[in-house]
Amino acid sequence: MGKIALATLLMNPARTAKAARAPLEVQRAPHFAPRAKRVIYLFMVGAPSQLELFDYKPKLVELEGKPLPPSVIQGQRYAFIQPDAAVLAPRFKFSKHGQCGAEISEMLPHLSKVVDHLSIIRSMHTDKFNHAPAQLFFNTGSGIPGRPSMGSWLNYGLGNAARDLPDFVVLKSGGSLSGGTSMWSSGFLPSKYQGVPFRSGGDPILHISNPNGFDQRAQRESIDLIRSLNQQQLDIVGAPEIATRIAAYEMAFRMQARAPELMDLSQETAHTLAAYGAKPGAASFANNCLTARRLAERGVRFIQVYHAGWDHHSDVQAGVKTQCEQTDQASAALIMDLQQRGLLDDTLVVWGGEFGRTPMVETSVALGRENGRDHHPQAFTMWLAGGGIRQGMSLGSTDELGFHVMEDPVHVHDIQATILHCLGIDHRRLTFNYRGLDFRLTGVEEHHPVREILA
Repeated sequence: MGKIALATLLMNPARTAKAARAPLEVQRAPHFAPRAKRVIYLFMVGAPSQLELFDYKPKLVELEGKPLPPSVIQGQRYAFIQPDAAVLAPRFKFSKHGQCGAEISEMLPHLSKVVDHLSIIRSMHTDKFNHAPAQLFFNTGSGIPGRPSMGSWLNYGLGNAARDLPDFVVLKSGGSLSGGTSMWSSGFLPSKYQGVPFRSGGDPILHISNPNGFDQRAQRESIDLIRSLNQQQLDIVGAPEIATRIAAYEMAFRMQARAPELMDLSQETAHTLAAYGAKPGAASFANNCLTARRLAERGVRFIQVYHAGWDHHSDVQAGVKTQCEQTDQASAALIMDLQQRGLLDDTLVVWGGEFGRTPMVETSVALGRENGRDHHPQAFTMWLAGGGIRQGMSLGSTDELGFHVMEDPVHVHDIQATILHCLGIDHRRLTFNYRGLDFRLTGVEEHHPVREILA
């Protein structure tokens, strides 16, 4: 009889419904004092060539046209080239900048002016060597779809931050993404925590504006009726997805007033628009960077800015030049704008792609390719700035060919642990039990925040 009574109590619909609602209504304390309140992640989809941007290798100039020594290749696999492909020298000049003396490509004239704010990591490496798995790995900690994204993990761990906007917003430019929508999915976490893509033009979300003749009062009454029906069902079955639906309707109603104002870049001064290279109404990386700053001001915790077009299997010189023209100015302007507004100290800015590019050339008559670079997971570069990050820091190095990491290797999971750490979360303690296992963003192997770049 005692077991039956206990089972009845545990299955009480009101208790279950309350438990289903609780995670959606609270803001939870971090594990320790955070240095950052929010993240702006500038993800360069397609994998920028570190050899043209951040990791200059004079030895490649000397060896151009010759194959790498077999001892360097060591049976590595590549997506499109043979291991004995000839060396391709860096296509641009490099020079030192700032008080820190960081060596930067001539293709990044704007970023070179803010280099003293950055921590540059030249010793990144990843487990994946094709785009979709590698993009998923960076965004979700796994190379297969179905896992929660980093923004979802953060919002699950810390709770709601922004009242009138989603806590996790996605902005896109430059083309399609190999990893697809799984990169901002909530995976097995409640769908409340998934990312919300914003459109660049018109309403940021479809149907956020009421049709003609349907005023706010009618909208409020409709939502109240729908809420009461959903609440009745929630009280009966206690399904968490019903609580998510109620919260989504309420968020959508609040966003009807807030989102159009957010996306109206014409409110910015001419000086600010010029600094970013932004143009109201356009779909561009510059507009998305400026929108990211506006989202940060309004309390959005995780802002993911994707920019595609970095996959240069042919003519890496022209490809990198084009992408830098589209991204360099806005990336640097975002750093300066955040600093001038007092937001950089508690905003973590991250820049990087899914892997690097080979020191060897990719040339294929069949595919119409020449003077390109293939995928290279063994070594690449990314940078971080802002909340919790040391300024004017360079970490790690690669060999004279830019092939292997030689000092201070940093894994993808280490970067994820670092991002969580800056927001006050111990990545080992942020877990979710799914199908009997305690999952975490950074996997089961031992990984650590990159202490060397932490302020």
